[in-house]
Amino acid sequence: MSYRVVLQAILYKEIHRFVRIWPQTVLPAAITTSLYFLIFGTLIGERIGRMDGLAYRDYIVPGVILMTVITNAYSNVVSSFYSTKFQRHIEELLVAPVPDWVILAGYVGGGIARGLVVGGVVAAVAMSFSSFRPAHPEIILAVFVLTATLFSLAGFINAIFANSFDDISIIPNFVLTPLVYLGGVFYSIELLPPFWRTLSLGNPILYMVNAFRYGFLGVSDVHLGHAFAITGGFILVLTVWALLLLRRGTGLKN
Repeated sequence: MSYRVVLQAILYKEIHRFVRIWPQTVLPAAITTSLYFLIFGTLIGERIGRMDGLAYRDYIVPGVILMTVITNAYSNVVSSFYSTKFQRHIEELLVAPVPDWVILAGYVGGGIARGLVVGGVVAAVAMSFSSFRPAHPEIILAVFVLTATLFSLAGFINAIFANSFDDISIIPNFVLTPLVYLGGVFYSIELLPPFWRTLSLGNPILYMVNAFRYGFLGVSDVHLGHAFAITGGFILVLTVWALLLLRRGTGLKN
């Protein structure tokens, strides 16, 4: 059996899944983003003034786009892979002569695809509220793909350990969402008191948001090299962890 055919089959299933239900997977992000820019960008933003020399409406654009990529990449993989476990389709994959990396790549690829599609829609909406143009497109694309990959892997691991549909909502609600909102999406950490600024540097999402902002606006609160190193390091660790869990059958063979 060709591994390429299996990978294509998993990818097709994952992409077809979120495209088929686009009113639930794509449309809400576009509506929510429009509200963010209407409320925070236009109504409140004019009172806040400028941040890092930029209009507040423009300043929040990269963070809002990346926030959408993070939540969609994560939720796509965690819900899809847990559903595969719940409906017992996973046995078909486990007994088939398919390497673990192909299974992982297929589901992560689906998460990346949804992150890119929804992020692209949100970026198009953002452009209708803003007049700026991306400063470094290659950095935008790199951060886009790396962030979607990282949170797709995290969603995969969450799905492996989940024993119920309630379990797949605990991490997004109590860990992911607070880290995203405290990751500099709506503000510069230079505004924070020294203690909270130092504490914020322990939030990995801060580095991704700022690297993405540098790609769009050419400004960042953190060093770009540190952002890529931290993101790449997390991807490596989560990839190894996910493959070990698949090899051991943790949460899948009992």
